[in-house]
Amino acid sequence: MKTSPAGKSTALIAYAPFVGFLIAYFINRDEQHEFATWHIKNMFGLFILFVVAMVVQSQINLTAGDVLWVICFVLWLYSWAMAYFNKRQAIPILSEKFQEWFTFLS
Repeated sequence: MKTSPAGKSTALIAYAPFVGFLIAYFINRDEQHEFATWHIKNMFGLFILFVVAMVVQSQINLTAGDVLWVICFVLWLYSWAMAYFNKRQAIPILSEKFQEWFTFLS
């Protein structure tokens, strides 16, 4: 029987829309689970991409913003599924950059 990694529930909370990564961050601050920290950083990066998509959609080009938003949504679903299945499978290029840039979330 395969066991779940420490911090799995915190990692799943991180993918809750809007404030999930904040809740997960404060839960993980005390526990410091490596699995959860990785997913919190990943979701924080996705959240920033969602904000960029909304700005593009409202200020620059509706179609480009919609396409970017759909891409972000698919990446969010993929990342949530990876947390659910106990994996740290990254979004190509982006996840490793998120881990590098958001060290303040550790």
